[in-house]
Amino acid sequence: MDAPVATTSASAAQLMRQRRQTWLAACTVAVLVVALLATAWWWLYASRYQSTDDAYVAGDLVTVMPQVSGTVVAIDADETDLVHAGQELVRLDTTDARIALADAEQQLARTVRQTRTVFDNRDQLSAVVGQRRAELDRALADYNRRKDLAATGAVSSEEVGHAHDALNAARDALIAAQKNLAASAALVGHTGIADNPDVQAAATQVERAWLGLQRTSVRAPVTGYVARRSVQLGERIAPGGPLMAIVPLERLRVDANFREVQLKHMRIGQPVTLIADLYGGRVEYRGTVAGLGLGTGAAFALLPAQNATGNWIKVVQRVPVRIALDPRQLAAHPLRIGLSMHATVDVRDDSGQQLARAPRQEPVLTTSAYDIDRREIAARIEQIVSENERAPQAARELAQRVRSGDLRHEAGQAESLRPQPVPRAPLQPPVQPSGPSSPLRPRRPST
Repeated sequence: MDAPVATTSASAAQLMRQRRQTWLAACTVAVLVVALLATAWWWLYASRYQSTDDAYVAGDLVTVMPQVSGTVVAIDADETDLVHAGQELVRLDTTDARIALADAEQQLARTVRQTRTVFDNRDQLSAVVGQRRAELDRALADYNRRKDLAATGAVSSEEVGHAHDALNAARDALIAAQKNLAASAALVGHTGIADNPDVQAAATQVERAWLGLQRTSVRAPVTGYVARRSVQLGERIAPGGPLMAIVPLERLRVDANFREVQLKHMRIGQPVTLIADLYGGRVEYRGTVAGLGLGTGAAFALLPAQNATGNWIKVVQRVPVRIALDPRQLAAHPLRIGLSMHATVDVRDDSGQQLARAPRQEPVLTTSAYDIDRREIAARIEQIVSENERAPQAARELAQRVRSGDLRHEAGQAESLRPQPVPRAPLQPPVQPSGPSSPLRPRRPST
């Protein structure tokens, strides 16, 4: 009876060994299959593609700010509105700006008239120089005549001395007139009334006041959609204060944060496939790697991590990678700033650069919304100058007389712009005549 029991035990043990061997073989095959599949996956996908779910839509957030202060009287755009570059967004009260412009125009008119007076004074001083030169000629001729007569005893030496004093006085008067003319000519320079520096400065103030009036209309710098409107009706705003923001959707991009171990073969220009949670897998965006960040997120944090401590745990860092999107796909399937994305980068071609090798040749963004046509104010300034530089009738007649030569020696105006030395005539004692007539004595110096 013991033999059948032993046979049964041996059969059971053999069956267990066979089952164990079968399970071991199956597990070995399964491990090999998994290893082969993992190897195939790594070879076909992981070594050629790097993907992450830590990716979000980013874009330009253009803040609209006023250039002048004022009170808001109208708001022409609200959240989610589409606006075009140059479109009015906010309108300010123009009362103060109009008053400032009127005051600047009046100041320009006063400056033109004052400058015209300086030009008229120059003409009058030029005429005075001519008169003083004529008086000097007469005094010199009178002195020479009396000096000759004194040699014959016809006039006294005292009369010759008086003529000499008159000659010196005429000379001093001419020098003073020449200095006054030179000072007036220095104020005028070689310019006309419209080119005078004072007139140009006043015209600049008019243009500045006019620009202030134009800037009471706050305009959109770019085309996009309005977001984050904070301005309210009746609010008193100051230059540089944010009113609202504009998001140009055609310039949206994706910032994907890859683990540092994924950046080994990542290069600028590599193709990227992106899927947005907004649309799901039915919409695939095509993009390219535009650049790799120069630091991890922790390095640029407001409070960077301090690793020089006793307890330290290594944490895999992530580096932001900027991905440019196709504007045509953005137009067909618009995205929003902050949306989640799944990004997959094809890293098979790693012949590109990790960093840009040349500076950007064109600006990132430009706007012409603040370019104002100034021809209108230029014409207005020209009109103000033209209306106020015309001299009154009497002044025009005097200027005409000066120019026509009715006042003597006007032809020497250019020569008399600077003082010209006039030699003093020496006082010589008259020659004593021979004969019974009373002798002439030299003029006694005055005390």
